[in-house]
Amino acid sequence: MLKLFRETGLRFLWISAIAFILDQWSKYTVIDSMSLYQSIQVLPFFNFTYVHNYGAAFSFLENAGGWQRWFFTTIAVVVSVVILWWLKQSPRSQKMLPVAFAFILGGALGNVYDRLVHGYVIDFLDFYVNNYHWPAFNIADSAIFIGAALLIIDMFKNGDKNREANGAEAQAGSADNSETIK
Repeated sequence: MLKLFRETGLRFLWISAIAFILDQWSKYTVIDSMSLYQSIQVLPFFNFTYVHNYGAAFSFLENAGGWQRWFFTTIAVVVSVVILWWLKQSPRSQKMLPVAFAFILGGALGNVYDRLVHGYVIDFLDFYVNNYHWPAFNIADSAIFIGAALLIIDMFKNGDKNREANGAEAQAGSADNSETIK
């Protein structure tokens, strides 16, 4: 069992755990210290603003009547299971890709927890320029963004190498299986 965590992408699950814990700690700090819609200026371009997000990214489908809570929860759970499966399959030689997926997993689980426990996602990071505000977000969203950015970097940096490595491992695996069958 320990070999599984040493030799696969599952060795990076600690990143998911840290992202999840920081996300939940920050959200409960906001809940305990701020009123809904309260805004505290931190810098001339950044506020802590406590809001509830009933939709997805950028409040997409926020006013859809409630079904979106279960829809987005289901999508996030399915994606999380797929990521866990992928992490288990990834070889020790891969580093950036499993790190990217670990960030995405931690963020997805942070927002799933909010949807299941509260019925909405707690957002509070509010960046703006003059009167234009970027939609509020949270630590989980930031972890998902970091993971997505790492996926893109990996695609440009290691795209062909990953395909070749996975193809070679698949061929080696099928050769091993054919040896076993004989």
